[in-house]
Amino acid sequence: MRFGDVGRLALENLWRTRLRTVLTTLGVIIGIGALVSMVSFGSGIQHNVASEFRQLELFTLIQVLPGDIDMSDPVASGMQAMEEGVVTLDDETIRALEAIPGVKLVYPEVTFPARLALDDGASQTTVRALPAAISEFKPFSELPYGRFFESDDELSIVVSQRLLEDLGIRLTDVPEPAGRAREDTTVIYRMLHSDEVLGRKLTLSTSVVDAAALMQSVARFEIPSGDLPVREEVTELTIVGILERSGGFTSLGLGGRAIVPPETAERIPRLAISSVWDLIGGGGEDSGYTSVSVRVGSMQDLDAAQEEIEALGLSTVTIADHLEDVRNAFVVMDALLGAVGTIALLVAGLGIANTMVTSILERTREIGVMKAIGGGEWDIRRIFFVEAAAIGLMGGILGLVLGWLVTRLANVIANAYIRPYGVEPTDLFHMPLWLILGAVAFAVVVSLLAGIYPAARAARVDPVTALRHD
Repeated sequence: MRFGDVGRLALENLWRTRLRTVLTTLGVIIGIGALVSMVSFGSGIQHNVASEFRQLELFTLIQVLPGDIDMSDPVASGMQAMEEGVVTLDDETIRALEAIPGVKLVYPEVTFPARLALDDGASQTTVRALPAAISEFKPFSELPYGRFFESDDELSIVVSQRLLEDLGIRLTDVPEPAGRAREDTTVIYRMLHSDEVLGRKLTLSTSVVDAAALMQSVARFEIPSGDLPVREEVTELTIVGILERSGGFTSLGLGGRAIVPPETAERIPRLAISSVWDLIGGGGEDSGYTSVSVRVGSMQDLDAAQEEIEALGLSTVTIADHLEDVRNAFVVMDALLGAVGTIALLVAGLGIANTMVTSILERTREIGVMKAIGGGEWDIRRIFFVEAAAIGLMGGILGLVLGWLVTRLANVIANAYIRPYGVEPTDLFHMPLWLILGAVAFAVVVSLLAGIYPAARAARVDPVTALRHD
């Protein structure tokens, strides 16, 4: 029997019992719809995370640490590295890093606590020093308001919208979600346009040790009691740029809500110790920087640059190093989400098997006639396999449509819920090509597996007994 005849007979049989076929196919549609919507949610999260990393160019960032630092226990491993004698992250090391092929920018980790004040508002935060050359990289290359530094020594500062809110200022040219006002019922903000903020003088206050008072106490053999011999130093900086509320610092893992040029940071008096790494290194001028950031031109330069940096006796940390672990976590999540849809699809497979077994009982005489006129067992099997595959194919395609509609509706509802809390709307679901093709193929395979027993049973029907069947 030709395949065309087999296909025609199978489709005619399905059409003859179209109500049963529709109900059976509906089970496959629901199973595939659940599978696609669940897996596309996990894929959407992975896609959004990877896209955010690419947009911020985090895959071209290498964090360099002195010696072999174990990030699970940084203090202990840091102390051990200092005892063994590690390469110091000083200016000479930075020049060596800059000479590595593919490296575009090298800058040290410089952060310090400070009190920032503007008009009547004040906030205690962490200030970070970044070079003007980093304006070639996102998000600093696309500030929504103002500009980044033009030189490393200008007396200016770039602030985030979060910092401005801490200072009691909200930008009027930033669209605010309607529900956000509910969070700030106890806060009265000054509503200013970004042009009214840019160019303003901001006061940066830092704490330094009062050496004179300390020496007097030491000379008198006194232990300072009450207030420590610390005084406050004030520096005025001009606001030249404003970062988005969610951009820059938090996204890059840099910490702080304000950025100053590196040479300006050197001129700001402050305590030398600002982190646990300073304590490990001793906090002195000869201890070097706590860490150094290296920017390469592209991901193709990353591995080679990382190998050369480690050859200098330094430790490196990159997003790419942990990408495989992140992917494995997403695979586990996709598997858990897909299990729900798979269970529904397996139940649908039982429905297919039940439908086809019932069809055998109804078509026993028909099967006997086909065998009597020369139809073989393989021909009978093929007819039932084609019927099962047709149910799976239709169910898979319509299930994809159902899954897409469910994800669109869920995305609208989710964004409507999170928008009042100041979260930017995003597409929470992602349907890659592998998911689309895999879902249809999976539906067909499950349907074929469900049709194995009915096809084998139909092929074993005795033609003599079948012709006597009423």
